[in-house]
Amino acid sequence: MKTIAILPALLCLLLSAAYSKDANPTLRRMPDEVLLVVNTDSPISQAIAYDYAAKRSVTNILGIQCQDSAISTKNETIALADFTRAIETPVRGYLAAHTNIDFIVLTKGIPIRITGSDMGSCDQNSREPKNIRGHPSVDSFLAALDYMNFPSTLKIDIAGSGAIGCAYSNHYWNATEPFSHAKFGGYLVTRLDGYTEADAKSLVTRALAAEKNIAQILTQGKVLLDVEPAFGLGDKATQPGPIASTNILAESAWSEFNADMRHANDILASRGIPVELDLTEKFIGSRSNLLGYFSWGSNDERSWESNDFYSTNAYLSLYFAPGAVSDTAVSTSARTFLPTTGGQSLMTDLIAHGLTGAKGYTDEPLLQGIASPTIVFDRYTAGYTLAESFYAASHFVGWEDVIIGDPLCCPYFGRMETLAPKP
Repeated sequence: MKTIAILPALLCLLLSAAYSKDANPTLRRMPDEVLLVVNTDSPISQAIAYDYAAKRSVTNILGIQCQDSAISTKNETIALADFTRAIETPVRGYLAAHTNIDFIVLTKGIPIRITGSDMGSCDQNSREPKNIRGHPSVDSFLAALDYMNFPSTLKIDIAGSGAIGCAYSNHYWNATEPFSHAKFGGYLVTRLDGYTEADAKSLVTRALAAEKNIAQILTQGKVLLDVEPAFGLGDKATQPGPIASTNILAESAWSEFNADMRHANDILASRGIPVELDLTEKFIGSRSNLLGYFSWGSNDERSWESNDFYSTNAYLSLYFAPGAVSDTAVSTSARTFLPTTGGQSLMTDLIAHGLTGAKGYTDEPLLQGIASPTIVFDRYTAGYTLAESFYAASHFVGWEDVIIGDPLCCPYFGRMETLAPKP
């Protein structure tokens, strides 16, 4: 199969119409809507928090004291009782007194994973009814704060891909309006993290650069959508699809993620965003100035006959322009933010290569938990923030999700007006 860059304009416009007509925010999100959480027992957390507060003029800052996840992988996992005491309780207290908060920013040095919860996933052979041992991400658990106060909240039992667990259906899924805690419940939680303090700080630097220079950046790069056709191309007209049941018994068909990437291509092409949709079996590397990236990551390794399966070297040959966002269909792409060897491909490698925003997973999320590329790129290029774009594209909260980057990052704000047809 050939690499496809664009589709006929009319087809693209028809396919994107349902997304673009309402997805066009008119007001910028403000720093006073952000709560910045810093681990005062972590020098790296403090340095990153100080840097972010200065760059974004954030004044809502909460100091907590917990184990420093920046110094060891063991410290990246926190017991539920310790999380409740050291993180959740002070965060709840601050939020109760500051009702204008919609976004929460965590910093490197704050643990990424909770153990001992009734939310999140775990190995299907290790969970017992009387001994609940789920381990959601800290970030996604905080995103679901007060969810049970909403009568419409749905709790979803999830099983598949060797895991079993429980999550909440995300109230903000596929929303076409700016997020507010008052309307949707919960919070949009992101973190500033990476292998190093410098990597975490660079996320904000890149966000600001993209907001200043997006017109020039668009002339130099493109979005890469790397489909694996061996999994089936699927029906893009059905994607992105909702969660149809509160009892998920199996992972969704892998062809659906391919179909979602193909639909995302149509949206991007219709808006004049340079995009490469690769439909070959080859895992694509050697790209620079990428504006965004979705792929199967290290799960793209099924094409043994053609010898075009996943290559770490190819993955590490991808480099990104300011403002670039990414997710990969990889179960543990955010299992650690510290140097490691072996295992599945990590988002931290791409952050080190220039990403501005990313979504990853501390543990098995099933394919249903991966962000919809159609929704991410539709919202982001219509002027929604990084946080709103990823959360609108995510089915669950209280799950395994970690969204990395400055939640206020919004390089395409106002661009849809410039693309609107003249009367």
